[in-house]
Amino acid sequence: MYGVLGAGRQGTAAAYDMARFGDAETVTLADVDRKAAKSAARHVNDLCGEDVAESARIDVKDQIQLKRFLDDLDVVLSAVPYFYNLRIAKAAIRARASMCDLGGNTDIVRQELRLDREAKAAGISIVPDCGLDPGMGASLACYGMELLDKTREVHVWCGGLPQKPRPPFNYLLTFNFDGLANEYSGNAVCLRGGEIVEVPCFEDLEMLDFPQPIGRLEAFLTAGGTSTCPWTFKDKLSVFQVKTLRYPGSHTQLKTMRDLGLFSDKKIAVDGAKVAPRKLLQALIEPMINLPGEKDLIILRVKCVGEKDGQAAQAVLEVVDYYDEERGFSAMERTTGWHASIVAIMMAQRQIPIGAKPLELAVPGSSFVNEMKRRGIALTGRLSWLPS
Repeated sequence: MYGVLGAGRQGTAAAYDMARFGDAETVTLADVDRKAAKSAARHVNDLCGEDVAESARIDVKDQIQLKRFLDDLDVVLSAVPYFYNLRIAKAAIRARASMCDLGGNTDIVRQELRLDREAKAAGISIVPDCGLDPGMGASLACYGMELLDKTREVHVWCGGLPQKPRPPFNYLLTFNFDGLANEYSGNAVCLRGGEIVEVPCFEDLEMLDFPQPIGRLEAFLTAGGTSTCPWTFKDKLSVFQVKTLRYPGSHTQLKTMRDLGLFSDKKIAVDGAKVAPRKLLQALIEPMINLPGEKDLIILRVKCVGEKDGQAAQAVLEVVDYYDEERGFSAMERTTGWHASIVAIMMAQRQIPIGAKPLELAVPGSSFVNEMKRRGIALTGRLSWLPS
C-alpha cells in the first residue's frame, strides 16, 4: 500500500504513477485540505479507470495522526514542504514504512541520512531529495558515469520553463514558492578540484544553446541542486556542479532580488510591523508567475567527462519534456512526481537497500533510465571522444 503526503501537483502526479506502474493495491492521497485530497484521488481514479486511489485528511504536524496514517502503509512519499520531512522520516521509522521525499533543503536531507542505523533496525528504506533536480539530475549523472570507464567531471544543467515566455519575468511557477526561493538563497555546494566548496548563488553565468524552439538560455549556479552528491563523490570526482537554466534576462532580475534580500525568510521591521521579505515577494510576484493554463517544458542536460577504452571521452545526456496533452500533467509534474514515484515503487519491490541512503547510492542510474523510458520520457545521448 502506498501513501502520498501532500495532494498538490507533484503528489497527484506521483500517485497516478504509483497506481499505473506500482502494482498498487491502494494509493492514499493525504492532505490537510480534505477537499484537495478528495479531488486529487478522484483525478487519479479517472485517469486510471479504476478506484485505486483513496483520500485522507492528515495534518503532518500532528504526530498521532501521522503515525496512524503511516502504520497502514508499505511506502510513503512526502510531497509536502521540505521543513516537514525530518519529522516524517522519524515517524516512518516508528511505523516501519519506507519513505522518500521531494527534498528541497540539503541540510535537512543530511539530517535524514543520519537516521541510517534506525532505518536499518526498522527494516525500511529512506531516500530523500527525489524529483527533478535534485533527483533526476543525479540519476542521469550516475547513468552517464556508468557509460564511462572513469569519470573526472560531472556538469548538470536543469530548468523548468514556460513554453511561451511572458514578460517581464518569462517564468512559470510549477511548484512550491518556498522551494523556488530556497534555490535562490545562500550558496551552491559544488565539487571543484576534488574539494567541496560553497559558491554564492548566481555566480558563473554562461549561455547555452538548445534545439529550437527553445534556443539560447542562461545558466548559473543556484542552491540545492547538487544535494548530497559533493559528499558522495568527493574522493571520486574532481568536479560536480549543477546550474539552473532560465530565459535570457532572468539572471539580472533574480540577482537583483537576492542582493536586496528579498529571498530572505528572516523578518525585518517595516513601519512598526515585522515582515519576512520572502513573504512580501511571494505576495507580489506569485500572481505574475503562477499562470493557470500555461504549458511548460523542462530541460535537463548532463555532461560526464572522463575516459572510455583508454581514451578521453564524454557522455552527454539530454531530456526535453513537454506538458502532457493527453493526461493534463505539466512537464514539471511528470519529471518531479514520476521520479519520486519510481523510487517509491522500487522500495515497495525491495529493489533498494534498507537504511537511509542518498539517491545516488540507492538507485542505479541504468535502473532509473529503464523506468523513465517506460513512462514515455525521452532521453537522447551521445558518447564522443575528446582530444587527448
